[in-house]
Amino acid sequence: MGRMNDEKMKTILESVKSIAVVGLSDNKARASHQVAAYLIDHGYDVIPVNPKVDTVFDRKAYARLEDIPGRVDIVDIFRDPVHVLSIVESAIDIGARYIWMQEGVVHDAAAEKAEKAGLSVIMDQCIMKIHSSLFGN
Repeated sequence: MGRMNDEKMKTILESVKSIAVVGLSDNKARASHQVAAYLIDHGYDVIPVNPKVDTVFDRKAYARLEDIPGRVDIVDIFRDPVHVLSIVESAIDIGARYIWMQEGVVHDAAAEKAEKAGLSVIMDQCIMKIHSSLFGN
C-alpha cells in the first residue's frame, strides 16, 4: 500500500489536470509552496486548500475540499498525519481519484480507507520529485 511503480505514477501524472494541495502555504520558503509552483509551471491546475489564507498564486484558497467547485483529480496532502484521515474522508466524499501524501506523511489506515473506496494512493513521496524524475524536468 502507498508505493507504486514508476509506470503507474507516470500514467497518473499524465492523466490528471486538477490537484488540490491541502496545506498549501503562501510562504515561499515552505515546501508546499515550492511544490505547487512547480506543478503550476508544468501545466497542472493547482487548487489551494488552506483555511488560513485567501489566495495563493493569485488563486482562491478554499477552507475545505468540499468547498471546491468542480472536479479534483489528486488530493496532495501537506499536513501532519494526525489530520490525514479526515482529509481522505473528504477526498472520498468529493469524488477525487487519487490521494498523494507528501514525504513524511504516512497514514496506513487512511490509505486503506481510500483504496477501499476506489482511490489510488501514493504515500510518503514528493509529487514534484516523482514528476521530475519521470519526465526529466
